[in-house]
Amino acid sequence: MKANKSQILIIVAFISIYVIWGSTYLFNKVAVTELPPFFLACIRFSTAGVLMLMIAKIIGFSLKITKKQFLNSAIASLFFLILGNSVFVWALQYVDSGFAALIASTQPLFVLLILRFLDRKPMQKKSIIGIFLGITGMVLLVSQQELVTSSETILGILVMLGCVLGWSYGGVFVSKADLPKNFFVSTGIQMVIAGVVLAILSLSFHEKWTSPLNWSSNVQISMSLLIILGGIVAFTAFNYLLKVVSTEKVATSAYVNPVIALFMGWYFLDEKISTQSMIASAILLTGVYFITSRKRKVKNVTGTAKT
Repeated sequence: MKANKSQILIIVAFISIYVIWGSTYLFNKVAVTELPPFFLACIRFSTAGVLMLMIAKIIGFSLKITKKQFLNSAIASLFFLILGNSVFVWALQYVDSGFAALIASTQPLFVLLILRFLDRKPMQKKSIIGIFLGITGMVLLVSQQELVTSSETILGILVMLGCVLGWSYGGVFVSKADLPKNFFVSTGIQMVIAGVVLAILSLSFHEKWTSPLNWSSNVQISMSLLIILGGIVAFTAFNYLLKVVSTEKVATSAYVNPVIALFMGWYFLDEKISTQSMIASAILLTGVYFITSRKRKVKNVTGTAKT
């Protein structure tokens, strides 16, 4: 029963990071056209973090953490939420949302290289094939000239690649770090820390703070979905997966997210999807199959029943 429950939780968690995070590129793009990027991220993460800690408290989970766990939570927050997400959203001012999702698809390559050079972890043949297919699909998508929208796109691309590198290292770090056992508590603390830091950054850059009542309806809806789905649901699922499956498998979301982002843009923003995009998306998904189907040692799943 416990094994079946764990398998179901893992499947649901993967669906969350695949589909929900694929849609957040669209929601962030809508929101950042009206709101300053660090203010946007501050509101998103601080609100989601407080809500998650409240939920954890109501359910009965302890909010007590050790100094080491708090420090590790702050480090994870830095790589995931501040650098990997908030700065990434800042770069969305200069890069199309679909193109941004494609840049994020380089994450599995970064993860495998980090594991290879830091942990001396060898790459299996299926992993190498999967990475090759993923990069091939990404190149096919990026090579479409219409995705580059302005002269500032190069700056956005370079910043986003740095963000993806930070996020990838954060994934490797969290998979080994001592963090609060409950994923609601762990994620909530990371988000509250990010909210405080981002508030300081926003004020330092003299960003204009506005009331949600003054936002357009599209931005209000986008922010609500970012907080509830992108923040509470997907990020909790992400932290959970990092503890129960291999880091490389979690990183495969970076292959599926661009596909979801492209179709979301087509459906909601009436963006065109070319034949080349369809072929590239199929190649990306094939890359996911090779990485996720590789043989691996089963990780010790500790504390999953608490979720």
